Amino acid sequence: MSLTTDPTPARSGEAPTRTSASRRSTARRLAGQIGLPLASLLGFLVLWQLAAVSGIWDELFVPRLGAVWDAFVDMSTVHNGVRGYADYFWWEHLYMTLRRVFAGVLIGVVLGVALGLAMGTVGWLRRLLEPWLTFLRALPPLAYFFLLVIWLGIDEAPKVTLLALAALPPAAVATTTAVSAAPIALTEAARALGASRREVLTDVVIPSALPETFTGIRLSVGIAYSSVVAAELFNGIPGIGGVVKDASNYNNTPVVLVGIALIGFSRLVIDGVLRVIEHRVVPWRGKV
Repeated sequence: MSLTTDPTPARSGEAPTRTSASRRSTARRLAGQIGLPLASLLGFLVLWQLAAVSGIWDELFVPRLGAVWDAFVDMSTVHNGVRGYADYFWWEHLYMTLRRVFAGVLIGVVLGVALGLAMGTVGWLRRLLEPWLTFLRALPPLAYFFLLVIWLGIDEAPKVTLLALAALPPAAVATTTAVSAAPIALTEAARALGASRREVLTDVVIPSALPETFTGIRLSVGIAYSSVVAAELFNGIPGIGGVVKDASNYNNTPVVLVGIALIGFSRLVIDGVLRVIEHRVVPWRGKV
C-alpha cells in the first residue's frame, strides 16, 4: 500500500483560487479604467454646481447645471415652434461637424503619411519640405482661414481645407521621424538576405514606423478638433462650431457649454476607436 499523497485535490482546489484572483484583478482594472474617469467627471460637475449656486459669479458666466440641461433638451426637441437650435437638432449639428472633420482628417492624414514616408527615406526631400511643415505647424488656424475664405468662398471647401491643413503636419512629422528611426540592423539584415528597396520599405520600415504613425494620426485628429470652431466661423450652421459661435454672439452660455461638451465627448469616443484600431494593427506596442 503506497503512502504517496495524490496531488490532484490540491491542484483542483487551486483552480478556483486562481479564477477568483483573476476576477478580482479584472474588476480592479475595470474600476480603474471606467470608475476613475466617471468619478472625476462627477467631481467636476459637483464643483461646477457649487460654484454656480454660490453666487460668486454671475450665471451668465457659470450657469447652473439645470440651465445647461434645459439647453440640451431644447436642442433635442421642438419647442415654441422652433426645431432644436437654428432649425437643427444637436445630432444634426454634430453630424455635419463630424463629416467635415472626417473629410479634413482623411485628406490631411493621407497626404501627411505619404509625405512622411517620402521625407523619411529621401534626405534631400526632407530638407526641402521640413521648413514648410514647421512653418505650417506654427500658424494658428485663424491666421490663414480668412485667406482660405477669400480663395474658396464660405461653403464647405475652406472648412475642409482648414482641417486638412491642421491635420497634415502632425501626421507628416510623426511618420518622418518614425521612418528615419527604423532599426538599421533590421534594414541591413533584410538587404543582406536579398530584399529589394521596396521590400525593405514595406516589410521592415513601415511596420517599425506604425506605432509612431498612429500617434501622429491621433494628434492630427485632436488638432483638427481644436480647429473645428474656427473652421465653422462662416456659414457653420449646421455644425457644432457654428452653434458655439452663434450662441456666443448672444451670450447664451448654456448652449455654448452644450456645444463644447458635444465636441469633447465625441472626441473621446473617436480617440477610443483609434486606440482600439491601433491595438489591433500594432499589437506589439501594448497598452498604457
